Amino acid sequence: MAEKNLKLINEIKKELQKGLVGQDDLVESLLVGILANGHILLEGVPGLAKTRAVSLLAKACSASFKRLQFTPDLLPADIVGTRIFDQKSASFETRIGPIFANFILADEINRAPAKVQSALLETMQERQVTIGDETIALPLPFFVFATQNPVEQEGTYPLPEAQLDRFLLKVVVGYPQKDEEAEIVRMVINETQSPAIDKVMNAEDIIELQKATRDVHLEDKLLHYITTLVFATREPSNHGLSHLQEVIELGASPRASIALAQCSKALALLDGRSSVYPDDIKKVAYPVLRHRILLTFHGEAEGFTTARVISEILGKVKVP
Repeated sequence: MAEKNLKLINEIKKELQKGLVGQDDLVESLLVGILANGHILLEGVPGLAKTRAVSLLAKACSASFKRLQFTPDLLPADIVGTRIFDQKSASFETRIGPIFANFILADEINRAPAKVQSALLETMQERQVTIGDETIALPLPFFVFATQNPVEQEGTYPLPEAQLDRFLLKVVVGYPQKDEEAEIVRMVINETQSPAIDKVMNAEDIIELQKATRDVHLEDKLLHYITTLVFATREPSNHGLSHLQEVIELGASPRASIALAQCSKALALLDGRSSVYPDDIKKVAYPVLRHRILLTFHGEAEGFTTARVISEILGKVKVP
């Protein structure tokens, strides 16, 4: 079974490489999200292949895929659906929205107002939609891959903390290397159609991989290490990080501890291992925690970033 899982993972990576150049961290993060059964927030300036990567992944997984373009005039009913009066039957009928798919790409999610963001909370947490008095389950597996422009850009709205916390990972997508960019240009200008992606996985395979991820062994001392890291974001003074007390306004929630455990297990499985190493936890700490730590105005004025805070916590908390 372990060999089958590793073969599926390697085949997915191979298919994604047909249409992507570089972006190894992005690909790894997408796979971690799938294995850990969580949603992913992708942040980066336009043109860094965020949308392309999710589209290719959906094709390789032979999953139903919907791309939702978030705009300031979008309404909640445009996403989840609504009740419509049928004159022939003189009754209301439910018309479901495009959210009913395995893979949802919420493109430029922070360009839509708060009312639309709140419509996603139930779908992301409960994987269901309530329209009127009817509750409808979403197809499984269900993932929201949201792309976000940096908040400093024109026409963007900061996402509410409650919604940010529902994203398993926040992945910051950076610019490619110079040689990689040259290869990207070469690929695109010679591309007459989208790359042919083989369907190497289906919904049942994804669910089996998620089960295998849950079976990865996590020692109690590493579980304690995870909770200590998260508590250090809330009570830095109790962990030898007194200077961060005025820097952190809000620490990570218990969802962060759960996410660290899930993602470290997923990373171990991606590496073909049956148990978690401390380095797995350290590696996933940045995408798991960066959107769950809120800095004070003083901290930002002093030049602190969430990445710097996480680095200092990882450097201070002793590895078991």
